[in-house]
Amino acid sequence: MVTIRHWAVRHARGLERFYRGFAQLLARLDPLWRRLGYSRLEAPVARVEHAVKGLLFDCRMCGHCVLSDTGMSCPMNCPKQLRNGPCGGVRANGHCEVEPDMKCVWVEAWEGSQRMRHGDRIHAVQLPVDHGQQGSSSWLRVARELSHDADPSPVQR
Repeated sequence: MVTIRHWAVRHARGLERFYRGFAQLLARLDPLWRRLGYSRLEAPVARVEHAVKGLLFDCRMCGHCVLSDTGMSCPMNCPKQLRNGPCGGVRANGHCEVEPDMKCVWVEAWEGSQRMRHGDRIHAVQLPVDHGQQGSSSWLRVARELSHDADPSPVQR
């Protein structure tokens, strides 16, 4: 998993481009998602999302994905689960103070963000994780949010 996770950071720009298109597609399909029912789709979509993002990013399915803001490096892989930058214990070689054999996810996030077109988003302050969303699909959440933003007369979802 770690090798693929490092690959994802090295290819952050291409993954960023793919994700932007994918998110727009999900938002365009909002009428279908609503017809089928977001709640009915939650479990199967979350399983697919976990398989894909688990393989590529070692995703923890926090329910509030910030990969596109963190250089395609998942902050939930940090042993301290820090979502807004590294702790004060990053070693001189860029490795984690808790797991010395592991490169700090925030060092990787910075490297990945430098490759991305919108890499400056790494500076955005992330909200704390809502543990009630653990295991839920962030893809469906993004689809709802993007379609809601595009809809001039929002409907309750």
